[in-house]
Amino acid sequence: MSWQEELDEIARRRKRAAEMGGEERVARHIAAGRTPVRERVSQLLDAGSFRETGSLASKVEYNDDGSIKSFVPSNFVTGRGMIDGRPVVIGCDDFTIRGGAADGAVGNKMGWSERAAKELRLPIVRLVDGTGGGGSVKTTATLRRSYVPSLPDWEVSVELMSTVPVVAAALGPVAGLGAARVAASHFSVMVRGSSQLFAAGPPVVYRAFGREVEKEELGGSEIHARGSGAVDNEVASEEEAFEHIRRFLSYLPSSVWETPPRVAPTDDPERREEALLSIVPRDRRKAYETRKILELVLDADSFFEIGRYFGRSLVTGLARLDGIPIGVMANDPRFVAGSIDADAAEKMTRFVDLCDTFRLPLVNFVDNPGFLVGTEAEKRGTIRKGVRALAAVYQATTPWCSIIVRKAFGVAGAGHSNHTRSSPRYARPSGEWGSLPIEGGVEAAYKRQIQAAADPDRLRRELEEELSSLRDPILTAEAFGVEEIIDPRETRPLLIEFAHRAYEIVASEGRGPKSRGMRP
Repeated sequence: MSWQEELDEIARRRKRAAEMGGEERVARHIAAGRTPVRERVSQLLDAGSFRETGSLASKVEYNDDGSIKSFVPSNFVTGRGMIDGRPVVIGCDDFTIRGGAADGAVGNKMGWSERAAKELRLPIVRLVDGTGGGGSVKTTATLRRSYVPSLPDWEVSVELMSTVPVVAAALGPVAGLGAARVAASHFSVMVRGSSQLFAAGPPVVYRAFGREVEKEELGGSEIHARGSGAVDNEVASEEEAFEHIRRFLSYLPSSVWETPPRVAPTDDPERREEALLSIVPRDRRKAYETRKILELVLDADSFFEIGRYFGRSLVTGLARLDGIPIGVMANDPRFVAGSIDADAAEKMTRFVDLCDTFRLPLVNFVDNPGFLVGTEAEKRGTIRKGVRALAAVYQATTPWCSIIVRKAFGVAGAGHSNHTRSSPRYARPSGEWGSLPIEGGVEAAYKRQIQAAADPDRLRRELEEELSSLRDPILTAEAFGVEEIIDPRETRPLLIEFAHRAYEIVASEGRGPKSRGMRP
């Protein structure tokens, strides 16, 4: 009177599902430099932690005697598992079965994964490969009719952005809904050479424009991680992609109802680096290495950069101070002098919203000469995108601290923090600020006098020299226009002091989603 016969049948079906699209298709997948979906799950999750949901979902044809005639497993693998001992929901496309398209799916396993992440308040990791649950014209052939397109469970996917960490990896040619699932995330990554992302692939582009284009040219990592910003990070292998996913999640709480996870500190909180005293050149026209400052101030080896090759005048990433997770922004003067261009503004908006959503204290290292100017900047709509960034700064309520490393000019410079809050703000002796840099400001304010002068260049130099003496930051501090001017070597101890108090505030305040949801 045992149920062993049924259990044996279940085991046989699970074994067949583990074969995915079959030996030949799996071999082609591997030959293309990509890992089979179930191996991806094993590589990303903690060993033995995966608990699959829908393992029996499949398309089965039966013979007259009830035996199985054909068996095709679902091309979406989902369930729960652990990453570094913390639970997550994972949803993965199997490209070896119908290229991950919707007509290879069984039921709505993808929708289940999204709803499970929402209801269980767990991070969701999407490993996207193919159309990612999107459409195929074979569906039309199967149905013998067409249909009005819809986005199943899209409202859940959008809501997740305001409640739990959403991470996506493009691990092959990703099109349509798959591309949208990658973009609708807090952090995304793609593999150089083997991943591409596009609204529609080369065949559709050819039919639309009559031009043949290769997948890499259309949507490779060079396009999206280094150009459009549609994907955050570019990596060299799937293993590196999984490492980026693990690192990103390590800084974030499992949901907005929890506090960001603190780790045991391993770095001296009183560390004062002598190099900080001279890293910013006295010559204001010379750049310096912003990431070196971060290295000298943050916990050793804790900085995880996000979007390095997009909006390059602004560095963004996650880090730790005495084991406390924080968000970090820093202007990079090596690119357009650290000014905020259209790309940097988009990057800034999204990053500030990320930190605010998950209540990560944010530290801003400021060297901002203003919004990028010029004809091209105006054509890119820099001011509109910049205003969105400023709105994000002023809407944020997470604890905030600014270190004015050098410049803070104009409207963009004013957005280094919300001035209506009593957020800590420390300037360095190298700091300078104002409505305009003196050089350009003299040209604008004294234009008539300069043009009418017998020697315009000499008058311009005299005016600049006279006004330059007034940009000494000590004069601003005398009027309490800036709270403190600090020894650069004190930056780390002061920021750790800030981080400790910020963490206490975050841990004690109300939990749950912010009233203003985060958009993809």
